[in-house]
Amino acid sequence: MNEHKTIDEAGSHAVLEILKSRVSHPRLSAPAPSPDQMETVFQAALRTPDHKCLKPWRFLVIEGDSLHRLGDLFCQAAEANEGKLSEAQENKYRSMPLRAPKIIVAVSKNIEHPKVPFEEQVVSCGVAVGYMLLALQAQGFGGIWRTGEMALNGDVKQGLGLSLEESIVGFLYIGTPLAEAKKLAPVASKDYFVPW
Repeated sequence: MNEHKTIDEAGSHAVLEILKSRVSHPRLSAPAPSPDQMETVFQAALRTPDHKCLKPWRFLVIEGDSLHRLGDLFCQAAEANEGKLSEAQENKYRSMPLRAPKIIVAVSKNIEHPKVPFEEQVVSCGVAVGYMLLALQAQGFGGIWRTGEMALNGDVKQGLGLSLEESIVGFLYIGTPLAEAKKLAPVASKDYFVPW
């Protein structure tokens, strides 16, 4: 007997539509999801494939005043890398985290294991981010996965408390979409899924 949970046809159709229609939302505002809604997002992330149950990831939740602190960290890191910044450059770095009311920093941990290479551990963290995006969309919210120079900056990693074995997989910006999602052109599966 199959003990896996099943859903009815309508529920199955709704789930598949969310999977097939996922899009990024670069323009986000308040409100962010409620604590209960975020718990649903967290639980979705924790179902990511995780070979040997290593849990090779953690997630930093940044909101409120901490968004301004993150902007200060971005500014300091950029200045350490580039030298004295102009006022416009400072404003750019300080305002980057303010593009959404909440950010989750996805952090991958390199755990030594003979059967689980580091690449697989990073992918596990990335899939968790994907699951969070889907859970957000299912609840009427939006998100966008950003990386860029700040994700690779050593001063940012240190300022966020990362160890040498950890890396930033992405900054997940979360909130309420300010605009309708772009209509994406269909992608032909035959261009990417081929017989071997």
